[in-house]
Amino acid sequence: MDAAIRCFSIKGFYGTTTHEIADAVGISQPYLYRLYPNKEALFASAVDRVSVVMNDALVQHSPAPGARESVRGGSSEALGAAREAYAALVADRTILRFLMHANCAAGEPLVGEAVRRCYAKQVETMQELLGDDDAVRLWFGAGMLDNVAAVLGLADIDQPWAQVLTAR
Repeated sequence: MDAAIRCFSIKGFYGTTTHEIADAVGISQPYLYRLYPNKEALFASAVDRVSVVMNDALVQHSPAPGARESVRGGSSEALGAAREAYAALVADRTILRFLMHANCAAGEPLVGEAVRRCYAKQVETMQELLGDDDAVRLWFGAGMLDNVAAVLGLADIDQPWAQVLTAR
């Protein structure tokens, strides 16, 4: 699954062939089709895997259960911790690029279902961690901005507009 995620993160659902994935894993393409009936099912499984990885990262970096009450209502500390956990997760950009490609391929039925499950799980997790729907929306909005900043390499651009978007 990790090899599939890496391959899909480069060329997306539409540009990646099952032959490329099979080669990356060191198996034959027919064997890959024994494991997954088609590329759409493989991609949907990859989305489900990334969803688990994201959820685990967010929960792992969250306050301890007894301390969560102090962050209810979307405190800036809680939002900051969630953003840091997400930033660490997408630092190598493989997961970030994969997620962007997944959003683009959401028109495929199985992929769309998997992407919606992924977002639903993130919302559920963030509601549990932040306890406030407005804070969850802020976290998603900040995450989308962080995605743009990471993909465009804005931290390395010394221009006023880039500094605005990266809060420098």
